[in-house]
Amino acid sequence: MMKARRYLRGSGRVLVFVFVASVVWLLFDMAALRLSMNDVTGQLLKERVIRDQRLVRQQSRATRAGRRGFKHPVQRMDPTATRAPKGPLASHLELAPVYRKGGQKEDKNTHSLRLPHVDPRQGGEAVLRHVTPKRDVPPKKEAVDLDVKAMEPQKSGPVKGTLPVARPVDVKDAPVVLHTSDPKSDKRGPNDPKVEAGADASPREKRRREDAHNKTLEKPVEGIDHRETPRPAIESLAGQPGVHKVLSLDLTIAPRDARAAGQFGQPALVANNEKAEVKKRWDEGHFNVFLSDRIPVDRAVPDTRPETCAQKLVHDDLPSTSVIFCFVDEVWSTLLRSVHSVLNRSPAHLLTEIILVDDFSTKDYLKEQLDTYMSQFPKVRIIHLKERQGLIRARLAGAAVAKGEVLTFLDSHIECNLGWLEPLLERVYLDRKKVPCPVIEVISDKDMSYMLVDNFQRGIFKWPLVFGWSAVPEEHIQKNNLTISDPIRCPVMAGGLFSIDKKYFYELGAYDPGLDVWGGENMEISFKIWMCGGEIEIIPCSRVGHIFRGQNPYKFPKDRQKTVERNLARVAEVWLDEYKDLFYGNGYHHLLDKKNIDIGNLTEQIELREKLKCKSFKWYLDNVYPDMKAPLVKAEGLVCA
Repeated sequence: MMKARRYLRGSGRVLVFVFVASVVWLLFDMAALRLSMNDVTGQLLKERVIRDQRLVRQQSRATRAGRRGFKHPVQRMDPTATRAPKGPLASHLELAPVYRKGGQKEDKNTHSLRLPHVDPRQGGEAVLRHVTPKRDVPPKKEAVDLDVKAMEPQKSGPVKGTLPVARPVDVKDAPVVLHTSDPKSDKRGPNDPKVEAGADASPREKRRREDAHNKTLEKPVEGIDHRETPRPAIESLAGQPGVHKVLSLDLTIAPRDARAAGQFGQPALVANNEKAEVKKRWDEGHFNVFLSDRIPVDRAVPDTRPETCAQKLVHDDLPSTSVIFCFVDEVWSTLLRSVHSVLNRSPAHLLTEIILVDDFSTKDYLKEQLDTYMSQFPKVRIIHLKERQGLIRARLAGAAVAKGEVLTFLDSHIECNLGWLEPLLERVYLDRKKVPCPVIEVISDKDMSYMLVDNFQRGIFKWPLVFGWSAVPEEHIQKNNLTISDPIRCPVMAGGLFSIDKKYFYELGAYDPGLDVWGGENMEISFKIWMCGGEIEIIPCSRVGHIFRGQNPYKFPKDRQKTVERNLARVAEVWLDEYKDLFYGNGYHHLLDKKNIDIGNLTEQIELREKLKCKSFKWYLDNVYPDMKAPLVKAEGLVCA
C-alpha cells in the first residue's frame, strides 16, 4: 500500500491512473450494453420469425382456397364418365349419368347423350361455344358497356294444363294430367327422417296426410327414368331431432377447370381485337353474349352468404318443389347456366323437377337442340308453346303441370348460389302463407362477374306503381334486433324469383289472367299476398345471381307501353281502393278515358278479393309499408243555408 502511494505521489501519475481506470470502466460498460442489446434483438428477431411463419401459413391457406374456388365447390364425378374435348356442344360427347348426391351411379337405365357437331354460326343463331382464352392476345383488356343500365328485372315464357287453376288458361299441347288416389304415396324409405308427433312438430305432415289421396300423376315419357329420387341419409343433430344444417351442395358431372373464363364468378374481360364481335352480338340478349358463351355452363360462384347461414338448421321433412323457368329467345349459354346451377346446388330429394316453358321462341337452338341437350337430365321437362302467351300466362301454364308441393319461379338468366333452396322451403314449411324470395345479386352484363349486394335491401314501389329497391330503415333494424341473416319483410317482390306453396298460390287466385305479357304482375301478386293474409320475405341465406340488362330485349305482341299501362290500371282498380287516384295522378290520367284503353272485365278479380276477405290498401300502407308517402287530398267544407 505504501509503495502504491509513493508511486502515485505525482499529479501526472494520478491523472494517468484515472484515465486508465475510466477506459477500463467504459469498456466493461459497453460490453454489458452490447449483451443486453443482443438479448432484446434476439427476442425481436424471434418474434419476427414467428410472425413471418404465420403469414406464410395464411398465404398458403389462401392460395389453396383460391385454387378450389372460394373454398367450395364440392365436386364428385362418376369414374366411368368420359368427356370429349371441352365444351358442352363438343363433337361426340358421351356422359355416363351421375347420381347427383355424391357421384353414385344409378343402377339401371343409364342415359347417354351423343350430340353431333354444331356450327356456332349455322343459320345465324347464337350457339354455346366453349372457347379457351387466347394466349397470344395483347394484355390490354377492358369491359364493354353498350347499354344504358335500367333497373328492370327480365322475365319471359308460357304453356297449358288442366290442373285446378283460378281461371282456365288456354295454352296448347300441355301434357294430360290426371288425379288419382294413391294410398302408397306417403310411404317413406328406411333412411328417411321421422317427424315427431304433435301439432307443432311438422306442419307439413298434416298437409301431406290431407293430400295423400290427391297424388298427381303424369303420363310417363319414353326413355326417361321416372323413379323418385331417394332421400339422402341426413343425420339429425344430437338433442334436436328432425333438423339438420343447411346442405351446401355443388355437385358437377366433371371437375371444373379452375382457369376457365369467369370461373368462381371472376370478371372475364375481352381483348381489344374482340370488341367488334362483342358489339355485333350484344343485341342478342342486351348483355355480353360473346363473353357469356366462353364461360362454362356449370361455373362455380363465390359463397356470398353471411357466415351464420351455413350453420342454420332446417327441418328434415321440407316440402318438395318444382322449379319453373319461363323464357323466350333466351341466350343459350345463360339458359344452360341457369338450369345447371339449380341441378348442381339443390338437394335432389327436394327438387321434384325443372320445368322449362318455351314461350314460342324463334331461335332454332331452343327447339330440337334444347330438347336433345336436356334429355340427359331426367328431372328437366320442356314445354313448347304453340303461340306467344307472355310471362304471366306462361307461368300459369307451368304451374298447372307442376308436381312439387311448392312452386319456385326463376328467371332464365340466373345462377343459384350454394344452399339457396332449403332456406326458402323452410319458410314455407313453417308457414304455408309465407312467400320467400332470395336475395337477388348482380351478374354484370359487361364482364359476367358475380357481385355482392347490400343485405338489408327490400323491394318497394313508388308512384305510379314503379318497382325499386330501398334500404331497410335503421329504426326498423334496431327495433326488431335484425341480424344479417334474418328474414326481411318485403312490401313488394321483384317478381322474377320466389317460392310459394302451390295450394296457397291457387287459393289466392294465382296471377290475374287478365294481365297481358309482362308488367305489373309483381305488384298484383304482392298486394294480393299481403292484403289477403300472407307475407313476403327476403331470405338473406338464399342468394341467386341475376343478369340485369340495360333494356328488355323481348318483343311484345302489341305496343309495349300500352300493355304495361293496361296491366297497371287493372291492378290499381282492383287493389288500390281510393289510393288509385294517386296512380292516375302521376302520369296516367289519360287511362281514365276508356276510349284510350280497355282494361277488360274486373268482376272476377273484385269478387275474388271479397271472397278472400282481403284487407284495405290503407291497412297495407299502415302495417306493411308505413314509410310510403300516400297523401289523399280531397275537398271538404261546410255549406251554410
